[in-house]
Amino acid sequence: MNPTTPTTPTAPVAEGDGEARTTENTTAGKGGAQTAENTTDKAVTDAAATESSATRLDKAGPESGADAEQDLGPEQDLDLGPEDDEADKESSGLATAAAAVVSVGLGIVSLSGAWSGRIAAERETLIGQFKTSSGASAAQQISEIYGDAWHATALVNGLFGLLALLVGVYVLVRPAFGTPSVHPQPGWIRAVAKGGIALGVLGVLIAVCMYFDLVVALPTAPATAG
Repeated sequence: MNPTTPTTPTAPVAEGDGEARTTENTTAGKGGAQTAENTTDKAVTDAAATESSATRLDKAGPESGADAEQDLGPEQDLDLGPEDDEADKESSGLATAAAAVVSVGLGIVSLSGAWSGRIAAERETLIGQFKTSSGASAAQQISEIYGDAWHATALVNGLFGLLALLVGVYVLVRPAFGTPSVHPQPGWIRAVAKGGIALGVLGVLIAVCMYFDLVVALPTAPATAG
């Protein structure tokens, strides 16, 4: 006799429950489809926005480059500022040093005499000879030929001394019109400028004494025997 397999009783499914489960499964399927559709739409929207942004950036390329240059302008100025300051400082120092040396040179010329002074003296001598060619007195000859030439030499030397004095004073007072902390003046430049001022003052004093015959007077004509 064959054994029979016991059968498990199956719970009856109500008609209402089947319809509810079918509806739930359908709703779940629709929800998944809607979610997938929303995800796809969102991806498409993001791609479109990215493409639009890229297009705007391409169109605004030159303007963006100009804005970038404007933004980098202050930084570049800040980077080049110290270099420009050093260049200005170096050029200013060279100009001041050259002016100090020129002041000393002019002072030396005012003391030793210049070729321009000799030319002026020779000119006055020639003019004096023309004036005294026709029977002039000895005193007039001395004044026209020798005195005028002497005074012309003193005048030229005095002008060189005055220039030396002015240039030296300019070198000393120049930092007062600027910023000494930014453009400091080396000590040796001030020393050279003071030397030029001293030579200029000495040259001016000697020229004044020569011009007004304070040190060496003009020779006088001998008295004629009556």
